[in-house]
Amino acid sequence: MSNLEAFRQEARDWIARNYPQSLRTPLQVESPDTPWGGRKTRYDNPDVQVWMDRMAERGWSTPEWKPEHGGAGLPPDEARVLREELRAAGCRPPVFSFGLMMLAPVLQEFATEEQKQRFLPPIARGEIRWCQGYSEPGAGSDLASLRTRAEDMGDHWLVNGQKIWTSYADMSDWIFCLVRTNPESKHGGISFLLIDMTSPGIEPRPIQLISGKSPFCEVFFTDVKVPKENMIGKPGEGWKIAKRLLQYERTNISLSVQSGTGGTPSGKSLAQLAKDHAGESDGRIADAHLREAVAKFEMTSEAIGLTLRRVTAESGKAGPSAASSITKALGAQHNKDKYELMLEIMGQSALGWDGAPFTGEEIEICHQWLRSKGNSIEGGTSEIQTNIVAKQVLGLPD
Repeated sequence: MSNLEAFRQEARDWIARNYPQSLRTPLQVESPDTPWGGRKTRYDNPDVQVWMDRMAERGWSTPEWKPEHGGAGLPPDEARVLREELRAAGCRPPVFSFGLMMLAPVLQEFATEEQKQRFLPPIARGEIRWCQGYSEPGAGSDLASLRTRAEDMGDHWLVNGQKIWTSYADMSDWIFCLVRTNPESKHGGISFLLIDMTSPGIEPRPIQLISGKSPFCEVFFTDVKVPKENMIGKPGEGWKIAKRLLQYERTNISLSVQSGTGGTPSGKSLAQLAKDHAGESDGRIADAHLREAVAKFEMTSEAIGLTLRRVTAESGKAGPSAASSITKALGAQHNKDKYELMLEIMGQSALGWDGAPFTGEEIEICHQWLRSKGNSIEGGTSEIQTNIVAKQVLGLPD
């Protein structure tokens, strides 16, 4: 047996012994058991924390990271085998957080070694929940016009301003935040700060959405003191770091959307949903129009998945590129198309807001249909994505 096959067997046996039985069902959309981590997060199922702790102890939450950064230091081939075995066993992710998906990659690239050792291990262990302080009331698509300022007070930065559409700010422990340190330069005056959300002067306020939920917040900063050592990179390098982080964010949005493209919030396939509502004939969806629509949707899902894998393979160790804007725009539209198709399948059953005669799944689909409209806004609007593709991928003139 080769070393790689021996590792595969070791990983398979360990997963079989350690993966909690109660987690052996698909993780539903916006589940209370999503493993966000952090000090404020509470799970309905305590095994979510058990799985997080067991994986972190092995360093397998971030298998390729260095041990001093909270990982296992696995070579790429062993990390690939581990992911294959986790996927084959139907395992949920041990940690699902903005810290892991967005902040950690730019810390690996831009932070000092001291900053890496301070912030990366808690991310890997799911001990800190992070939120993203980018957009402002007057700085959305034109993010570089942001006005939240950080003044150099000698031994600390003094932050004043406001952020908006900050996902889960009210549940987060820390925020990675773009601030203006030089008012004389639009792009060159932006810096990248890490701020403890328990600092005096920070106030998050949830925003209720059309879906009836409040995952987004506005955040107010009033004379917030931030230690000098919490700046990533030098003053004025924030825009470079911000753009890099957005590439990771867009890639992860694409991956998360694509991973759930073929199913309902409860994990049921679109084909099964159509059979439930339109009937079944010889094992097929009885309605020919819906059968064709579901087949086209599934083929598009497969094409997007192949595109994602190709873009990831071409990026290699360099990480995501401007091509992430292609997959982000595609994924956003595809997820909206999915919910429109669900409404076509379910008819008035998909329009329930609360209570009888609607089922829990029907109500959740209605809420998620409304929520899906935000897919083409978050992480950069679809219009911005097509501009990036035109300029940076296709090389078209302004």
